[in-house]
Amino acid sequence: MNRDIQIRRPDDWHLHLRDGAMLQGVLPETARHFARAIIMPNLVPPVVTAQDARAYRERILAALPEGAAFEPLMTLYLTEDTDPADVAAAAASGLVKAVKLYPAGATTNSHSGVRDLSKVMPVLEKMADIGLPLCTHGEVTTPEVDIFDREAVFIDTVLDPLRRRLPELRVVMEHITTEEGATYAAEGGPRLGATITTHHLIINRNHILVGGIKPHYYCLPVAKREKHRLALRRAAVSGAACYFLGTDSAPHVDALKEHACGCAGCFTATNTMALLAHVFEEEGALDRLEAFASLNGPAFYRLPANETRLRLVKRDTPAEFPEKILTEAGPVTVFNPGFPVHWHVES
Repeated sequence: MNRDIQIRRPDDWHLHLRDGAMLQGVLPETARHFARAIIMPNLVPPVVTAQDARAYRERILAALPEGAAFEPLMTLYLTEDTDPADVAAAAASGLVKAVKLYPAGATTNSHSGVRDLSKVMPVLEKMADIGLPLCTHGEVTTPEVDIFDREAVFIDTVLDPLRRRLPELRVVMEHITTEEGATYAAEGGPRLGATITTHHLIINRNHILVGGIKPHYYCLPVAKREKHRLALRRAAVSGAACYFLGTDSAPHVDALKEHACGCAGCFTATNTMALLAHVFEEEGALDRLEAFASLNGPAFYRLPANETRLRLVKRDTPAEFPEKILTEAGPVTVFNPGFPVHWHVES
């Protein structure tokens, strides 16, 4: 049963590290397998300016385990007060690789996000001029739109009109969850990319709701119907350059997940690469895993692919993953796929 593949070391193009004790606890889980990651800026307070990003980057580097080779790629949190000149300077210095659009109230720590897109057009126009990508949390937040329809409505009412208005703007549709999202990304041309998470390739909404509420499968954007999960699988394994890995690994302590108003997020940093090997093998597409995890993302962000390599070995004995990562902030439950995984990662 043993099988052995090697790929260029992967990158994570959508990662939450939080800060403080949580950062200290979860960063080693990403640094073990990934060379780089786009770091989400939704701290409290958020990472809004170049100065904020520089300070956060220093905290991340200080938290790295000794000997770890990992590069945090910083982003800025777009607000209606963001200064276009600060964004341009941060990009020109090489510090910042993207700006993140959170519709206000869409997800964790998004209350400082954008309510009126017209107020951030000067920033977006500057980004289009300099080629700096906009990463989008692609959901509307208006209460009359069903939570399972938020992504499709965002594409129709926000994203597509924005891209028609600013055709030079480079956009990443982050953590797509629908067939509509996958189709739009495929038809969007070279200035449009889309990240797909590990957990959205594995779970649908039944995993959250059937047999009782499963808080550790609750995420935003929420998992959708099975037809959408299958569409995401087809997209991820297609080899198409527009799709690349962004885990959206999002740690919360168990007390805040298992709560009357539980936090959204699945923590997948620990076992993503083994799970992806399992998924791609199921789809008969192991030869395309490297494109999805290691090549397409750097190409979109205009960065070189990593030269170091990651080895994955399939064995008769299933891999053992920790149930929880113990941090000084509290325990964080590792995503459980619900099936044995025989792929082992040897970095």
